[in-house]
Amino acid sequence: MKIQSNFLCALTLFLTASFGMLHAQNDNVTTEFGVKGGFNMSNFLSDNDEVTDENILYGFNAGVYATLPISDFVAIQPEVLFTTRGSELEYNSDLGDQKAKFKLNYIEVPLLVRVNITKNFNLQAGGYASYLVSSKVTGEGTVDFEEPVDTDDLNKFDAGIVAGVGVDFSPISIGVRYNYGLTTIGKERNDGFGGTYTFPDAKNSNLSVYLSYKLN
Repeated sequence: MKIQSNFLCALTLFLTASFGMLHAQNDNVTTEFGVKGGFNMSNFLSDNDEVTDENILYGFNAGVYATLPISDFVAIQPEVLFTTRGSELEYNSDLGDQKAKFKLNYIEVPLLVRVNITKNFNLQAGGYASYLVSSKVTGEGTVDFEEPVDTDDLNKFDAGIVAGVGVDFSPISIGVRYNYGLTTIGKERNDGFGGTYTFPDAKNSNLSVYLSYKLN
């Protein structure tokens, strides 16, 4: 909990500093604040044959955002979100067909450049950093189970690139966004025979549809 508290404090300081610098440069432009949430379709990217595009896990995202204009057409958009990630795997065991859902929950901070193509249509691109707060595996089939996964066995931090499009109907906006992970979810481990392995040897991939509401 202490690590999570320090992480959130650092995010708060970062966003506060960003707001201050951009206000100083754009006194005549209004900053937008709002809340947002949406629907996730996530998967793992891996060379493992068991992980395919058919293993989509459905989830959600929710949080807050700010749009900080630097011109009439370009803005910086930081966000703080709670978001789910993971993958659904199907496999055969001695007991029959089984389905397992590997679920990861993150606090995520995207930092985007938003370009207004028209008054109502925009493109977004940038990067994200996220911190793993919880994880679990659930099973369905011949044997049902639900087990927590120790987050110490996984990489706590994830990072990647983001791209998306948005349509504004002030005060409501809708959009679609894709997150491509650049870091491995699992940690490298010793296999006990002088070698190493990584589990899960995969990266996060997520497509989201969101709805946002401007508060000011």
